[in-house]
Amino acid sequence: MSTDQLHIKLLTKEDIPAVLPIILQLNKEYKEVLMQVYLNEMFEYKTYTCFGLFLNNQLIGVTSGWTTTKLYSGKQLEIDNVVIDYLHRSKSYGNFFEEEIEAWCKSRNYKTIELNTYVGNSRSHKFYFNQGYEIIGYHFEKEL
Repeated sequence: MSTDQLHIKLLTKEDIPAVLPIILQLNKEYKEVLMQVYLNEMFEYKTYTCFGLFLNNQLIGVTSGWTTTKLYSGKQLEIDNVVIDYLHRSKSYGNFFEEEIEAWCKSRNYKTIELNTYVGNSRSHKFYFNQGYEIIGYHFEKEL
């Protein structure tokens, strides 16, 4: 993999039209209109950050996260919805993306990166174990 043509940048609300097609690859049940509404809401939070992975200036990956401080970890970036465009998977671009986000966090004095991944997504589990992540608990959700 040549990283010369790869780079990350922070995305803004104006990038939502480019982000949507990639986000929709994450889950076939996602509805485009609802995802657009959610993305607009997310960009309103001051602690929200959205990262884009670019190959030759084409957006090929997206993840986002929130800066939080937890009693058990201190300042952290809680990332979710890491998606690499299906045309660009299995090329080690995810490794590059994760390494760049980690460097971004370290340069801003974050102590940890935390994430959630779907229980049935064993491919992502393998990826994160290889990146040095550990399972520290369960993520629970209650629909209201």
